[in-house]
Amino acid sequence: MAQNKFAVIGLGQFGNAIARTLALRGADVLAIDSDEEHIDNIKEDVSYAVCLDATDIKALRLQNIQDMDGVVVAIGEDFEALLLCVVQLMELNVTRIMARANGKHQRMILEKIGVSEILSPENDVGLAVAERLINPNILTSLMLPDNYEIVEIKTPRTMANRNLGDINLRSKYNLNLITIKRETEVISGGEVIKEGHIMGVPNSETVLIESDTIIVFGLVRDIERFIEINK
Repeated sequence: MAQNKFAVIGLGQFGNAIARTLALRGADVLAIDSDEEHIDNIKEDVSYAVCLDATDIKALRLQNIQDMDGVVVAIGEDFEALLLCVVQLMELNVTRIMARANGKHQRMILEKIGVSEILSPENDVGLAVAERLINPNILTSLMLPDNYEIVEIKTPRTMANRNLGDINLRSKYNLNLITIKRETEVISGGEVIKEGHIMGVPNSETVLIESDTIIVFGLVRDIERFIEINK
């Protein structure tokens, strides 16, 4: 499997944690910040660390940022700079952009310019963000001791419209299904919106649909194997 390539822009506490975790997971990481001290603190732990102005499209292009599998914009103190950086990345047709938002107003602005993956440092820790980047089918994850984790995973297309007894996660993949989150349509404020609801404890006759999210428990290596097999 080809090595993942990611860039992390903004190396405060949040961005630093993401960059280091990605590197530990074997990704090729480009770390970017305008503060030389931040670069010095991380340069030994990532593939590349570059001090530059991330609002400068020419500087970004010189780093081949457009070739990355994903870019995290974790600039924390200057929201104007974060916005300009995101716009430049969009101009360069970066495949996947994750951007940091401090509060609902910043989140709303990022949504308006077309950012679909928005990070909240108070809710998203570096490990969870790194997991989402490396395995896009993982929506959230909770690391546990002894290399176990609980993850929310989009239902693989190969498993849609099949019952759990047929899929048999436990014997085939060594994973335990905790529950299923299923989308339902509700009317709110005169509009039809989709909400996710937990189905409780599913049984062997429960049929998965493609829009379901499955919540499973197992070893990290078994979860990664499951995702790789069912891409």
